[in-house]
Amino acid sequence: MEQPKKILLVDDDSDLLELLSIRLTNAGFETIIATSAESALNCLDITRPHLVISDMQMNGMDGMVLFEHIHHTYPTLPVIILTAYGTIPDAVAAVQRGIFGYLTKPYDPKTLLDQIDQAFRLKHNNGNGEAIEISQAEWRKNIITQNAEMADILTKIERVAEGNASVLLLGESGVGKELFARAIHQASKRCDQPFVTINCAAIPEQLLESELFGHVKGAFTGAIRDHKGLFQLAEGGTLFLDEIGDMPLLLQVKLLRALQERVIRPVGASQPIPIDVRIISATHRDLKAEIIAGNFREDLYYRLYVVGLTIPSLAQRREDIPLLANHFLRIFADKYEREINGFAPEAINLLLSASWPGNVRQLMNIIEQCVVLSVNPLISYQLVYDAMHKEEAQLESFEEARKQFERNYLVRLLKITAGNVTQAARLAKRNRTEFYKLLQRHQLDFTLYKQKEKTRDFAKDNR
Repeated sequence: MEQPKKILLVDDDSDLLELLSIRLTNAGFETIIATSAESALNCLDITRPHLVISDMQMNGMDGMVLFEHIHHTYPTLPVIILTAYGTIPDAVAAVQRGIFGYLTKPYDPKTLLDQIDQAFRLKHNNGNGEAIEISQAEWRKNIITQNAEMADILTKIERVAEGNASVLLLGESGVGKELFARAIHQASKRCDQPFVTINCAAIPEQLLESELFGHVKGAFTGAIRDHKGLFQLAEGGTLFLDEIGDMPLLLQVKLLRALQERVIRPVGASQPIPIDVRIISATHRDLKAEIIAGNFREDLYYRLYVVGLTIPSLAQRREDIPLLANHFLRIFADKYEREINGFAPEAINLLLSASWPGNVRQLMNIIEQCVVLSVNPLISYQLVYDAMHKEEAQLESFEEARKQFERNYLVRLLKITAGNVTQAARLAKRNRTEFYKLLQRHQLDFTLYKQKEKTRDFAKDNR
């Protein structure tokens, strides 16, 4: 069931404020009350409503100044102004400044509800000139959040989805950029068409061009038939280019040409093919730094960055951790058919205090481990602790992993040879001097392994 829309009401007249709150609550909305503009700004720091309705004349900051603050910080948040002193020029000036609605007191309740309805209605064109409404629950149902910054991003997604502008999603690895790309697609008029994804970092350079643009039979050795690329497979829909910052420079040129001319040319083809595809791209890299380093084309950057959305890290939205943890708990409890009801309070506190370098993806992985291993109806502190430390071990650096492998390898050799360095060096295909240096580097005393062998021999002789 879809949650009721939240409306922030601002008025220094407490009686009028209460009356308005009762009317809107009866109409099915959730209301938040602020008795001053300053209090309203504090409310916005904590929660993000879907709409603000404010009186114009108030002690301290007035409604127009409040609007300016809101419009500067949260440009997609609609504001309706109520005033007892309105004139037509005032209304025109307010709308020109970006205010969504402007009503004079005493206002007609039906007119106010109509304006609220207009502010909330998200419409798209279905291609036949008819407006269709997209249910918020459909496109955003997999985005679990109560964070104010995330609420702003979701509001922007509603606006962005209405058009065909290219979108660049920025954020650390594991924040769920593909999830947001799918949300944009599902909220758009292209929602019934394909959503096609490709990870530009996961495919070798020599294959990436063919994957994106396709190829014709005989274009290269092994091209035994025509092959449609992802641009053609995404025709009419959305193509999501993940890790765009890792795309080779040569292909960046070809992608730029495709975006500029809205045509592609498959490998080996003589004729271009027109395309109708929306591009959403994502990266965890700092593309401006990559441009300075000569690794990314500036002209392509501006083609992709028509609209940019930065997804906050999990550490920046800690209030979402309990929501996400319980969401994943339900998913994995169903998947593995486990009777698990929730988390111990200490376990939740541990999740809340963690650094989460792997973001939502890491949290999901830890919850899955806990569900698989739990023998109790509540996930315990120790289970979460063990899973998190196991995760940290998996995320050790390459250098640390190499050192650990090297030490384990040397220990194994010394055990096999009972501390005989000459024999161990021969097995490792290293000269004795180099092998001694390896032992010193890892602070391994080969004589200890000789003593163990002597002890075993002594035990055998005295049976």
